[in-house]
Amino acid sequence: MNPSIYENWNGHQVKLTWIPGEEQRETALVTSVHGICLHQGLVLAVHVEGRGFNLPGGHVEPGETPEQAFHREVREEGSVTGTAVYLGKMEVNHEEDEQFDPNGKYPMIGYQLFYRMDISEVHPFHREYECLSRIWVEPEEFEHVVQEHRLVKQVLEEALHREGQR
Repeated sequence: MNPSIYENWNGHQVKLTWIPGEEQRETALVTSVHGICLHQGLVLAVHVEGRGFNLPGGHVEPGETPEQAFHREVREEGSVTGTAVYLGKMEVNHEEDEQFDPNGKYPMIGYQLFYRMDISEVHPFHREYECLSRIWVEPEEFEHVVQEHRLVKQVLEEALHREGQR
C-alpha cells in the first residue's frame, strides 16, 4: 500500500499519496514536476521567496514534456544541469476538500511528478527567478531543512535507492 497523508494547503484539505515508479500517462493531470538533485552526495534545496527551502520544480509549460519542464525548472531555480531519471508521482486528491473549485486551475485528482537528477554542471546562481538562494544539504538533514510536506522524505529515499540505477 502506498503511503498517504492529509495536508492543509492554503485552507485546502488535500490527500497526498506517494506512488513510486508508476508512470503518469495522462499528462493533462500533471500539475507540477519536482526533483531530488544530487551533487557530491548532497541534495540541492532552493529558497523560494515566501515559502522557505524546497525542492526545485514547477509547472509544465505548453509544448513541454514533464521531463523537459523538470530540466528547465532546475536550471531556472537551482542553476544546475544534469541527467534525470523518473522516480514516481504524488497523487494530489481534492475529493475531501470542501474549498475545492471545480472550475479552478487544478483537477480534482492531479499528479506531481518527481525525478532524480545527477548534477553534471553547477552554474553561477543569479537569483533571476523566484529563488533567493540555493544550498546543499546532507541527506540525513534534508527533512529538517526542506519545507515540503512529510512524504518528500519518501521521495528522497526512493532517489537515494536509485543511485547508479539509471
